[in-house]
Amino acid sequence: MSGSSPAARLQRLFEGQRLTPTQRRIAHSMVRRAADAPFLSSVELAELAGVSQPSVTRFAVALGFDGYPALRKHLREVTPDGAADGRGVDESLNEYQQAVLAEIENLRQLSELLADPAPVERAGRLLAASRPLLVLGLRAASSQARGFGYFAAKVHPEVRVLDEGGSMLHDRIDAARRAGASALMCFALPRHPREAVDALAYAREQGLTVVTVADSAFAPVAAHSDLLIPAAVGTGLAFDTACAPMLLGRALLEAMCDGLPEAQARLEDFDARAAARGLFVE
Repeated sequence: MSGSSPAARLQRLFEGQRLTPTQRRIAHSMVRRAADAPFLSSVELAELAGVSQPSVTRFAVALGFDGYPALRKHLREVTPDGAADGRGVDESLNEYQQAVLAEIENLRQLSELLADPAPVERAGRLLAASRPLLVLGLRAASSQARGFGYFAAKVHPEVRVLDEGGSMLHDRIDAARRAGASALMCFALPRHPREAVDALAYAREQGLTVVTVADSAFAPVAAHSDLLIPAAVGTGLAFDTACAPMLLGRALLEAMCDGLPEAQARLEDFDARAAARGLFVE
């Protein structure tokens, strides 16, 4: 288990466990701070997750350990040599360099995940088949949704981006469902808006299949997603960085194109029209 990233090791530890919502929040917090997790006290982890210290103890027991010290001991034992400081980061590097290295680690973790392409390929088929296709991303995730929607619209017959909340959100989901939509693509990044969680729950109630890119398999949106593919965010700077979720979104676009026979023709038509209009400066 020591031959992979800290987040991937934690994901495997939590996989298949029947966790309560509070315990899922603890797991989510540990994955987000995977490098530090083996060195956090129960009090520190409780504060990080916004739960009580007894909840951390119950979480460890739910995973099959005698208590939190036993869980922490296990995590330290499987931590590779050279990471004993909890980060494995060269302290001579400045905070910007460390943030870049953390993102490289997130991308490395994503590469490991994509060794099995089946979930992405399945997601691509679901998105390609939906007419129209809904793309949801609120607050921090709005730019991810807009970027995905921009490129998806070049190959998909109809894409509707939902990047603003409010009372109209459910109305727009209803309208898309009446028009024939079968799937909703969601980008969910911290901090997770309650409105996004509610929107996913509503979308599934209306019969939509929800495909989600989130920062962790234990994110709050997990309970309302039919297919969730995790891509970690960087947390070293004042505002999270999201290189891995963006790259995963592009991989999903590629898989979606594979499910759209007319995708290449649409791209070629766009290029021809763009050239005729002088749209881009070479």
